[in-house]
Amino acid sequence: MLEPVATLRYIQAVNAAHFWALATYPEALVFGEDVALPNGPFGATKGLHDAFGTRVFDTPISESAIVGAALGAAMRGRRPIIEIMYGDFIAVAMDQIINQVANTRYVSRGGWRAPLTIRTQQGNSPGACAQHSQSLEAWFAHTPGLRVGLPSNPRDAYEMLRSAIASDDPTLIMEHRLLYPDSAQFALDGPVEPIGGSRVIRDGRDVTIVAWSRMVGESLKAAQTLAERGVSAEVIDLRWLSPLDFAPVAASVHRTGRIVVAHEANVTGGFGAEIAARVADECFWDLDAPVGRVGAPDVRIPAAPVLQAVVVPAAGAVVAAVDRILAEPKR
Repeated sequence: MLEPVATLRYIQAVNAAHFWALATYPEALVFGEDVALPNGPFGATKGLHDAFGTRVFDTPISESAIVGAALGAAMRGRRPIIEIMYGDFIAVAMDQIINQVANTRYVSRGGWRAPLTIRTQQGNSPGACAQHSQSLEAWFAHTPGLRVGLPSNPRDAYEMLRSAIASDDPTLIMEHRLLYPDSAQFALDGPVEPIGGSRVIRDGRDVTIVAWSRMVGESLKAAQTLAERGVSAEVIDLRWLSPLDFAPVAASVHRTGRIVVAHEANVTGGFGAEIAARVADECFWDLDAPVGRVGAPDVRIPAAPVLQAVVVPAAGAVVAAVDRILAEPKR
């Protein structure tokens, strides 16, 4: 039993949210590849099978079947929480997610609900190959009917997963593998937040930096580097891409006049393009410079760590993007 306030690593926070869900909702189920007896490929489901028995079970290696079974269970009164081992593998289940799960309320005139949570992890890590390194959030944020969240820290890993599980809408939580060792102290017994809401995590006056997932930490590092040079950067963690909480972004751009959007996914077609378009549409007259974008170039992510370091964006790329837009003459 955990204390009401605990210091947990990101992966332990995910595990704690599972324990909370199974204790809170008798109808909750946890299933996926290696989540029960092996305790989860990354430890997210450690101890759940011992504590809750057959409500936590392993499945065959069939992502489409996992999602389809979860949808059927959700429509029949269960509250399934399923794991797709690597985000890259979720492509196998795209028909179930896009055409079935996301359409449940629409095709039933609201008569059916799908309280279904899909967890996966994505992004680069040293030595991971091209089929284990993609950042795919834009695929799902593009799809009406799905909620999409990307926790950037242990507290959000706990709180956002609880929000997803408590929701009656299908929700996709995309964790980042490199964040799993990060730790933080936070309360475990607070109220469950509704889905949605971005967060200003550093105040600033000269430029706005918007990020999510791993790039939040890199953006904070960039903000510190910029502060040492006299540049005040405001950092916003977007947290949920669907529903998108854009108002704090607009308010920040109104104050600073400049914005950089930072994500790990490829630049072309990434969700940063949506933020840039919204800024151009709703904040055009506040802008003193073009919108800056940071992301991976349009190449596959290499396995070799030395090559990954070349293409995967980090704090230095954010600083460089801020420098570019600060060099623009003020309009």
